[in-house]
Amino acid sequence: MKDINDANQSFWSPNPFFIGGFFFPQQLIQLAWLYRLWKLNPSKPTERNELAQIVQFVPYYALGNICIGSESSLSARPADQDHDNDTAWLFFWNSERFDISHIFVTINSLAQLYYMYAKLAPMNTKSTSSVLTHLVSKTFAGIGVLDLLHNGSVAFFKDAAPSTAVKVITGLGFAALSASSDWIFGGCMVYNLVALAVGQSGSWRNLLGAYAVGAAAIVAAKNTAR
Repeated sequence: MKDINDANQSFWSPNPFFIGGFFFPQQLIQLAWLYRLWKLNPSKPTERNELAQIVQFVPYYALGNICIGSESSLSARPADQDHDNDTAWLFFWNSERFDISHIFVTINSLAQLYYMYAKLAPMNTKSTSSVLTHLVSKTFAGIGVLDLLHNGSVAFFKDAAPSTAVKVITGLGFAALSASSDWIFGGCMVYNLVALAVGQSGSWRNLLGAYAVGAAAIVAAKNTAR
């Protein structure tokens, strides 16, 4: 996968090692969340309430794994490796049909953002299930933003330099998302910008780095003012 990534760059291409760096700890959180989904007993009233906070996210989690799965192998997996177990996105990415892979990226990213903004109940810090569901769903939504930008730019603007419009959209878009974020999703926005900055070069890298600092300031100001 990395060889394909390296051969297909655009103005929203992140450093691929940041993808693996994101998913390694995120998969550990997923395992803890899945363990509670398996372990909690709905016949017990206290555990039923805990389970209910997890079950609501299950369809969105399943959709994400069907469409995208884990991208942690983006930094290592050879493109010519057997594709029998590929997810929909991964199959078309390895086939360099980025236009088709973008369909699955868009479905997943919008679904995860919809769940986070419209369906996710406020976090109950006294509930392990609630905390884990927030961590899993918001990190999925967070990396989904980077997926959408990365795959979209490679699919439709391969080898393109960032125009003024792209620079403005990037700054305003991340500022808006950061302003509507808690620490978890906001942290993902900052991480995304750092990943993009490291993956780019020249003045565009510097501007993305400045955007990352600005996003961090917005997230910190919003969440410390609560």
